[in-house]
Amino acid sequence: MGSLSIWHWIVVIAVVLLLFGRGKISELMGDVAQGIKAFKKGMSDDEAAKAETPPVDPKIINHQSTTPPPAGAAPTSTSSTAAGAQQRS
Repeated sequence: MGSLSIWHWIVVIAVVLLLFGRGKISELMGDVAQGIKAFKKGMSDDEAAKAETPPVDPKIINHQSTTPPPAGAAPTSTSSTAAGAQQRS
């Protein structure tokens, strides 16, 4: 009772053809085919662009200062409680 037989599908297809017409459906399928071709062309263009660019060496970021602090400069601290403890003693 819940399954559709071949006759149900034939009736559905006939109704769709009557509503939209043969020209409209073939036009729609042509548009779908053009979209697929454009998608494939875009994907191949992306792969070609990746192949043309040479791989870039990763840059190393050095977070430590390479120059020593000036003489007589106070050491810097990120914690405000550590700075307060140094001033009190």
